[in-house]
Amino acid sequence: MNQLEQLKQYTTVVADTGDFQLIKAYTPQDATTNPSLILKAVQKEEYKHLLEKVARDHRELPTSKVADHLLVAFGLEILKLIPGRVSTETDARHSFDTAATVEQGREIIKLYEDAGIARERVLIKIASTWEGIRASQVLEQEGIHCNMTLLFSLAQAIACAEAGATLISPFVGRIYDWYKKNTGIEPVGAEDPGVQSVKRIYNYYRKFGYKTEVMGASFRNTSQITELAGCDLLTISPELLQELSNSEAPIERKLSAEAAPSAHVHKMSIDEKTFRTMLNDDAMGTEKLAEGIRLFSADAGKLKQLIVALR
Repeated sequence: MNQLEQLKQYTTVVADTGDFQLIKAYTPQDATTNPSLILKAVQKEEYKHLLEKVARDHRELPTSKVADHLLVAFGLEILKLIPGRVSTETDARHSFDTAATVEQGREIIKLYEDAGIARERVLIKIASTWEGIRASQVLEQEGIHCNMTLLFSLAQAIACAEAGATLISPFVGRIYDWYKKNTGIEPVGAEDPGVQSVKRIYNYYRKFGYKTEVMGASFRNTSQITELAGCDLLTISPELLQELSNSEAPIERKLSAEAAPSAHVHKMSIDEKTFRTMLNDDAMGTEKLAEGIRLFSADAGKLKQLIVALR
């Protein structure tokens, strides 16, 4: 078996793309999208028609609402190709506004349900700020499942689990990027701080009985992926999916619920003060969270500009 086939024995593989053809090629269980991926997709000739149709059909709506329709239009096409769930992201500019995030999450789910899709097949992606985590708690209580993104620290992970979030997406590659930039060292394999962060979170969840799923994300190389074999899910770019498909090197399971109880992690309870203090003390987590929100906000803005140009 190639490495992708081996990985699927231990971990649910998720495609990190808005490109339908690539999703079809790699047959993942689930798929994730974000404004950056949708922005990249709609600039390809084969997907421009979706942008044009949504802009035309919803000309009377505010641009932000048209953008939601566009994200859902991509999600609906993706759901035709996968057996599992698609993740659709809320506006990053709502990252510090619990009420606005809750409202948008409800609206996105309604668009899917109006199209005949059960809410069980959709994950609402929300930035893992304190306000975003509180929004996820409200939505989860309404049966709207959440994927907590832009997650870089154990404090964020614990707060998400205590809020009852369905899934978290710790960003392996962006953690790696920060350490490489700030230390000049290129860590590999088990020494990679992004890999270590996800292992710590996974073991914490399984040791203390949290049901929240862990989906490693934002990979820079296949070594990071294979070091997390056994994680609940891994969302992988098409380029790295191809690399895994091209290799037959053996993959060993590195994470399991059975091994988690022996992990050296201690139970913590995270209230708002503790959350903010721990995140503030974590320079990497603070910087990457802020940077991620800025980048997703910028790409969401560019997507809206494309919509405005067609109206």
